[in-house]
Amino acid sequence: MERTTLNAPRPDLPTVTVCRGCCCGTTKKRPGVDHAARLDSLRALLGDRATLRVTDCLGPCERSDVVVVSPSPTARRSGARPVWLGRLNGRHESSAIADWVHAGGPGVAELPESLRRATFRPTSTAVQV
Repeated sequence: MERTTLNAPRPDLPTVTVCRGCCCGTTKKRPGVDHAARLDSLRALLGDRATLRVTDCLGPCERSDVVVVSPSPTARRSGARPVWLGRLNGRHESSAIADWVHAGGPGVAELPESLRRATFRPTSTAVQV
């Protein structure tokens, strides 16, 4: 699996992993969407409040575009787990993800209502993040 960190990992911050494999982030699957601009927007909105990673295929291609928001190490030690989000094809999900991460992300802040429909549990064949 290819992984690219777009900003340096910072201790005790959430990590946002953006799938950019065979389906996610491609015009083949989602024509008419400027995937590069959406990634740039998410990067800018997150700022220094999270580690942003771009990775190859995470597995659940039927749910493209997929993003996994992982809790900070402190929140994970308290029992928080990564939240998988799929079918992120609207214009406002980047803002909702960034707002949630700025509030603390998984295990610290409540998942925004606007993202609840996008959550799913990955299958056993999905890449663990």
